[in-house]
Amino acid sequence: MLDVRRLVLLRDLVAHGTVTAVAELHGVTPSAVSQQLRLLEEETGTALLERSGRSVHPTAAGRRLAEDTEQVLAALDRARSGLRAGAGEPTGPLHLACFPSALVPLAAPLGEALEAAHRDLRLHITEAEPEAAVRLLLQRRVDVALVYRYTNLAAPRPAGIETRTLRADPLVAVLRHDHPAAGPTGPADPTDSADPAGAPVDLRELADTGWITAPPGTACGDAVLQACRSAGFTPRVRHTCTDFSAMVALAAGGGHTALVPRLAARHLPPGLTARPVADRTLSRTIETAVRHGTADQPAVAACLATAARLP
Repeated sequence: MLDVRRLVLLRDLVAHGTVTAVAELHGVTPSAVSQQLRLLEEETGTALLERSGRSVHPTAAGRRLAEDTEQVLAALDRARSGLRAGAGEPTGPLHLACFPSALVPLAAPLGEALEAAHRDLRLHITEAEPEAAVRLLLQRRVDVALVYRYTNLAAPRPAGIETRTLRADPLVAVLRHDHPAAGPTGPADPTDSADPAGAPVDLRELADTGWITAPPGTACGDAVLQACRSAGFTPRVRHTCTDFSAMVALAAGGGHTALVPRLAARHLPPGLTARPVADRTLSRTIETAVRHGTADQPAVAACLATAARLP
C-alpha cells in the first residue's frame, strides 16, 4: 500500500514546483522530502521524478499520480465527514485562518455567532494571509479559511481547495477632506465609512498626488499598480506598507492617496473621507475555503452556513 504522506509530498511538489517549497510547507528539510520521494518511487516501482542537477521535475507518471492523490485525499476527507455526520450537533474545536483586515468585521462576529448557536463548538482563529492560510489548510492545521482574491489579478485557484464567495470588497480611495478629488460630500457618519459616499473618483484624478501602497509582489500592491497603469499612469509612491491602518494614518498625516479595501476603511479618523472608485475591477472577492471533501463535516458546515449569513 502506498504511503499517503509521501503521496502528499508528491502532490505538493507538482503544485509548488521545488523541493525547497515543499519542505517549507511541511516544516521539514529538503533532504527529508527528497528521501521520502525516493521511497515513494521504490514503492511504486515507477520513475516519478526527473532529476537534473539540483532541479527536480515530475514525470508524466508523477503528474498522474499527483492528480490521483487529490482524489484519494478527498475520499478520505469524505469518509471522515460521513463518520462525523452521525454525531449530530457540531462539537469540538474548529480552527479558522483569517486575513488581518477581516479579523474584526468578519472573524470576530463569526466566532460569536457560532458559539452562541452551538454551545459545544469552540472556534480557534489564526491570523494568516490567503497564501499562508491555504498552506495551513493543506497541512490540515486549520479546517476553514477566510481568503480573498483581487479581481483584476489572474491568480490560479490552489489545488485541493474549494471556495465559496461571501462578498465583494471593493477598494476605496482614502483622501483628506481638502484633497481636490475628495468632492463636496463625505460619509454621513465620519466614524463609519463602510459605504463611501459621493460620485466615484476616476483614478486619473489622483495621478499627480503622492501614493501609499502595499509593496510590489503583494496582491494589493500589484492590484493597485495594475489599475493605475490601466488608467494611464504609474503612481508616484511615497510610502509602502502592508498594514491598512498604517496607510490610513499616513494618508491623514501627509495628505497622500491610499486605496484600501472597504472593510479596512470602516472607521476613519476625522479629516479623512472614503470615495468609491470608478474602476469596478479594483475589488477583492472574499471567500471561505475548505479542503475538498470536508464541507459536509458538521462543524465545518456550521461555520460555512454562519459565515454566509453574516451581514
